[in-house]
Amino acid sequence: MNINTSPDQIVRSSAQVTPGYMSGFGNSFETEALPGALPIGRNSPQRCAYGLYAEQLSGSPFTAPRGTNERSWLYRIRPSVKHSGRFEKVEAGLWRSAPCHEYDLPIAQMRWDPTPLPEDDVTFVQGVQTMTTAGDVNTQAGMAAHVYLITKSMVDQHFYNADGELMFVLQQGNLRLVTEFGRIDAEPGEIVVIPRGVKFRVEIPNGPARGYLCENYGGAFTLPERGPIGANCLANARDFLTPVAHYEDKDTSTELFVKWGGSLFKTTLPHSPIDVVAWHGNYAPYKYDLRTFSPVGAIGFDHPDPSIFTVLTSPSETAGTANIDFVIFPERWMVADNTFRPPWYHMNIMSEFMGLIYGVYDAKPQGFVPGGMSLHNCMLPHGPDRDAFEHASNGELKPVKLTGTMAFMFETRYPQRVTAHAANASTLQDDYADCWKGLEKRFDPSKP
Repeated sequence: MNINTSPDQIVRSSAQVTPGYMSGFGNSFETEALPGALPIGRNSPQRCAYGLYAEQLSGSPFTAPRGTNERSWLYRIRPSVKHSGRFEKVEAGLWRSAPCHEYDLPIAQMRWDPTPLPEDDVTFVQGVQTMTTAGDVNTQAGMAAHVYLITKSMVDQHFYNADGELMFVLQQGNLRLVTEFGRIDAEPGEIVVIPRGVKFRVEIPNGPARGYLCENYGGAFTLPERGPIGANCLANARDFLTPVAHYEDKDTSTELFVKWGGSLFKTTLPHSPIDVVAWHGNYAPYKYDLRTFSPVGAIGFDHPDPSIFTVLTSPSETAGTANIDFVIFPERWMVADNTFRPPWYHMNIMSEFMGLIYGVYDAKPQGFVPGGMSLHNCMLPHGPDRDAFEHASNGELKPVKLTGTMAFMFETRYPQRVTAHAANASTLQDDYADCWKGLEKRFDPSKP
């Protein structure tokens, strides 16, 4: 599928779900790769079929309310205690975790050009570069925003993150994520979410890949409440896809990397940990095509708050104040009368890390390009650049469709601290603030 495909061009050949996946968000799924591998009517029989082991993976406390309780039962060739060994701490490269105070940068609006792909062999674990951190990984609050750069598939290597769930936002190049729960193939314009504690490896089937990675230390991503919008639109549950069971019975040496407490550890196993033959539950990885998002907006006047573009949210203990909101700015019609249509100038209690997957972002037509990033931290002003302001203030207010565009935002209640790598990157635009220089004084008390 072309990354600039419009939503009305995304059609299925029939009502069947994409082969290899199950449809829905937060469902209680069940799937087996061998007939009869999944026990019926019980979770932990005295003896499992095929000599499998029963194991529960919990993503929430046992006593969490039913609506937020997350767990899956896995029926695997070996229990996870056999996927553990003598771990050694290893260098994490440019991967950082909050709190990270390695660089004390003066407050500023910041923007980066795309990070170039390396010429040497770099796997997923080696290719994560942290741009910002927020909160505290040890208190399970906050997040980190990374870039991933991959030029080599993981072979006989696997990874899991004990610190948080991972959201891959694909920007360039396809990914295959081979997880304990099954295989996920994704392309630019899609996201993939891997829950905390799920083992996986990352392969690149069609060459080098670059994208964005959100590490969520807090509550698991869920669909936002729609409120007065009602029962439809935004991200619809049926468009989320979870993989069917797929296993490897492979007795070859493999490295297992684990991120735990902000550090990276490694052990060597004599077999593949991708050995789940059947599973059931609601704690599992999934993917979502951002082009299926059904936007809502103003059909009269004024510009609604960007919260109407929220795809997923990680809630905090304060109602309505997110640990993270994942927000997108997709194709949409602009029709509001007597209205300044781009995002208005504002200051915000939330901190906004933005990226551009493809196309042009309407508030920043220059300087913000696909693969690039920007950071507008808590209570720092931002808004359209001069060109966007002039065009929106003087253009004809006829209906206009924004096409071929997809930007996103990781928005958090916590201030985001920039890493030393991000602060010293050659891609940092030192002149970013100059985009507002041309906004001259227009006030004239004699001309109402």
